[in-house]
Amino acid sequence: MVSIDNLSVEFSAKPLFNDISYVINEHDRIALVGKNGAGKSTMLKIIAGIQQPTSGTVSVPKDATIAYLPQVMVLNDERTVREEAERAFEHITEISDELEQLNNQLAQRTDYESEAYMSLVERFTHLNEHFQMMGGLNYQAELERTLQGLGFKREDLDRPTSEFSGGWRMRIELAKLLLQHPDVLLLDEPTNHLDIESIQWLENFLATSANAVVLVSHDREFINNVTNRTIEISCGKIYDYKVKYDEYVALHAERREQQLRALENQQKEIADARAFIERFRYQATKAIQVQQKIRQLEKIVPIEVDEVDNSALRLKFTCSMRSGDFPVICDEVGKSYGEHCVFKNVNLTIRRGEKVAFVGRNGEGKTTLVKCIMGEIPFDGNLKVGHNVQIGYFAQNQAQLLEGEYTVFETIDRVARGDIRLKIRDILGAFMFGGEAGDKKVKFLSGGERTRLAMIKLLLEPVNCLILDEPTNHLDMRSKDVLKAAIRDFDGTVIVVSHDREFLDGLVTKVYEFGNGKVREHLGGIYDFLASPVPSQGGVNGKDDTDKSPSPLERDGVRLYAEQKALAREQKRREKALQEAEDKVTQLEAAIRILEDQMSTPEGSQNISLYEKHGRLKAQLKQAEEEWEALI
Repeated sequence: MVSIDNLSVEFSAKPLFNDISYVINEHDRIALVGKNGAGKSTMLKIIAGIQQPTSGTVSVPKDATIAYLPQVMVLNDERTVREEAERAFEHITEISDELEQLNNQLAQRTDYESEAYMSLVERFTHLNEHFQMMGGLNYQAELERTLQGLGFKREDLDRPTSEFSGGWRMRIELAKLLLQHPDVLLLDEPTNHLDIESIQWLENFLATSANAVVLVSHDREFINNVTNRTIEISCGKIYDYKVKYDEYVALHAERREQQLRALENQQKEIADARAFIERFRYQATKAIQVQQKIRQLEKIVPIEVDEVDNSALRLKFTCSMRSGDFPVICDEVGKSYGEHCVFKNVNLTIRRGEKVAFVGRNGEGKTTLVKCIMGEIPFDGNLKVGHNVQIGYFAQNQAQLLEGEYTVFETIDRVARGDIRLKIRDILGAFMFGGEAGDKKVKFLSGGERTRLAMIKLLLEPVNCLILDEPTNHLDMRSKDVLKAAIRDFDGTVIVVSHDREFLDGLVTKVYEFGNGKVREHLGGIYDFLASPVPSQGGVNGKDDTDKSPSPLERDGVRLYAEQKALAREQKRREKALQEAEDKVTQLEAAIRILEDQMSTPEGSQNISLYEKHGRLKAQLKQAEEEWEALI
């Protein structure tokens, strides 16, 4: 449908893409992946026609439509939510106006037998059929379904958009694009401002109602559920995989291994050629061969190897002194703004060492309760922060609190202690501040860069309770892996406000659900919560909750989705166990060979202990082989 041919892009004479070609087919669901700065957003802008390439073409059929959602855009505040969303149907409104004009003309005319009258009737009939085919009679219902799917309530639709935050207004822009049903939908980080329920709704919409989709996202679960094709941008080239993201990761690892082997062979070839040249440079009988080797070296194109994945870097939050047994206790806590009740009668107890998640629709009070815990806003009821609790707080506006005159490196160097100071460059690299980026002043960083820097700073501060409000919004997948591992290894207490299911999976053991002015406790992980048909029995902290209603996050397919996720986890566990069993067999076989070599010597043949050890190893090998066979 859309053809990208020989595309090249240069910035300040530095190539970003070089001679890239591929085709976006009908019903393709493509994930654009690659490290930050690889050119993913630039690629979307070029396809959308917003930016021009240095060379090459993007061919789009004349009747094809392309819609593009950028990460940041200028929003209009002059209309209501409904009026702004209706702009997606301007073509239907134009047809409706023309139908009304034609109808008025037909009502005023009496020349029923004339050719002009029949022409009007024909035009009205054709246009009316087109109007109905495009959903002209029921587009308001579709508009409301889409806005409600993205989190708006029916009473919100006639409120001015100026009353909503930037994140909610981005949802309106997303709704407008979805309602247009474009042939190609380009989405740049569409989940950044969505909650879990809205993300699941969007996943379902894209899978069942969208045409071709090309998206950039750091939400691994989202792109796994939506896409069927992965295009990686690396070293100015693309690698096209006809698989979803998880399968791509495995294939990418294989490709890098092949690159490393090819590079090793090439370096050996270069070393051999140079050694030959040095050895025979001044021998007349070898002059022709020397010249051949020189020309051979000149023709060699260096093999490029994908960047090392720094997510393997292990970091750890520094846990300070031991806190009291109950870092946070809420007793009948409530918060209202005027007549608007955010939540009331909140009763919860978070124990030392627990890792819990706050989830729910945006605006239901997750951040508000965090601010109550931090003592930033007044509240009703009793809220106690326990003995010796030292909180490390990552707020959504944390990036704005950094000192602009310091460099990235200086910002981290000021909080790093001990041996960790020797690893600052590695840490910065893991969070996409490699090379010269570490010497950049904070005041010149983008909002996303500031967010990542604030997270690194928190990572190194000694605390025993972490409160993280949407910590993953501006992190790529490798950085999220580093952060998740650090939180998992943290010995203290953790409260995470997040909509990222994959990030929460395996990290938290309790979920607090915010909705309808209440906070409900769910024991278990995020997928246990999503699979539960109704809130947990007994209310929060064991208190009765007689007016329970179905969870706002419950929807058709969630249980099946959680089961599929559990099966995938079990498959990964089996694969890991199989690999460990294979490694054990290999190690035992190697140990037995070494022992047998020793036993074959004159000295070893007389050593009874070697024979005893050999017997034990053979028994262990037999058992290891049986365990391996059981896993196959």
